[in-house]
Amino acid sequence: MDADSKAARRLLRLTCSVQKYDWGRTGADSLVSKLYGLNSGKRTDIDKPYAEFWMGTHESGPSFLAKKGGAGSVAGAVVNGSSANGGCGEIVSLKSWILKNPNVLGDKVLHRWGCDLPFLFKVLSVAKALSIQAHPDKELAKTLHKLLPNVYKDDNHKPEMALAITEFEALCSFISLQELKSVLQNVPEIVELVGGEEANRVLHVEMQDGEEKAKFVLQSIFTNLMTASMEMTTKATTKLKSRLHKESQVRPLTEKEQLVLRLEKLYPADIGVIAAFFFNYVKLNPGQALYLGANEPHAYISGECIECMATSDNVVRAGLTPKHRDVQTLCSMLTYKQGFPEILKGFPLSPYITRYLPPFDEFEVDCCILPKGTSSVFPAVSGPSIFLVTDGEGSMLTASHNDAVAEGDVLFAPANTEISITTSSKLQLYRAGVNSRFLQTV
Repeated sequence: MDADSKAARRLLRLTCSVQKYDWGRTGADSLVSKLYGLNSGKRTDIDKPYAEFWMGTHESGPSFLAKKGGAGSVAGAVVNGSSANGGCGEIVSLKSWILKNPNVLGDKVLHRWGCDLPFLFKVLSVAKALSIQAHPDKELAKTLHKLLPNVYKDDNHKPEMALAITEFEALCSFISLQELKSVLQNVPEIVELVGGEEANRVLHVEMQDGEEKAKFVLQSIFTNLMTASMEMTTKATTKLKSRLHKESQVRPLTEKEQLVLRLEKLYPADIGVIAAFFFNYVKLNPGQALYLGANEPHAYISGECIECMATSDNVVRAGLTPKHRDVQTLCSMLTYKQGFPEILKGFPLSPYITRYLPPFDEFEVDCCILPKGTSSVFPAVSGPSIFLVTDGEGSMLTASHNDAVAEGDVLFAPANTEISITTSSKLQLYRAGVNSRFLQTV
């Protein structure tokens, strides 16, 4: 058996990247900071935000094969006669290693997506609201990347799923037609911004008029709102804030109204504050997941989650952000579907493993929680996986090797690798892999 074949049969430890966006949690409050410190062996700054921990091959935050003897490393796999980390101090990215060992992806993945991972795996620690945003479909992504490559870094779509670790808040998708009518009747500041005629179009639409008519009037009023002038927006948010504070003295504010006041503190005079009334306010409990297709509006508000998506970093933003805004693109790209999003609670693969299966070919996520003295098995699948240990310690055993693992460890598993997991204390880990429905298709 040659060196490359041996490398393709065992787990590879990864050193992964961190993103310090200003909305991230700081220091000890950030799970991202903790995992990054344990994974990299680097000391983290208690005063800086740590927002996202990236595991995968995307060029904006690549993973590397862990150096032999480095943080969380073990004896490296063999690549072209050298250790998996390249030997002689050479740093090897996971992407470049896959290019040299394409068989680790499995035939189906290689044929569909080429010589790269189709998914990007993350942990998010959210302290304050992210932008109101959407991710383009493949056709729009190619166009945006060609026009603005410095803003839209790749030409791929970005369906995604967030799996709550803590209680997790988000705005997601448009509220129903009936809820929107209620908003227009109870939030006069919106009517002042968009005009009475625009508001009346929504108020006079009925479900029997058809879904396309409802989408048309929703797109019209939302676009009018998002393109309001800064002067009008500042005036409207000031009036809204004043009115809600006064009304809070005589009645309890709704959850959405309380959220809007929270957002106004973070992003004063931002149109996204008022736009929040148009979206569903979603609260995930730990272990619940939310998935988002292309061209669906959303904004994560607070909490920590596991996130998985197609390998892309394309984001079209239009509110609650100091970053580049592309309001016209966002308003024109959205699906304008209405209604509350589906919440995934996962389904059991075994007593200790729960699977979250979104309707996207690129990815799925498993959560494994092993109590003291127990074991479980991840059966061999015909696509690659990435494992992240978030708590405890244990062992991951393949046919060729036994790896001791602990919190902060990230491991790449080649296709067709069965993995037995044991712990003498406790162990919690997450696995990202290619969607099993896709892998099982003939």
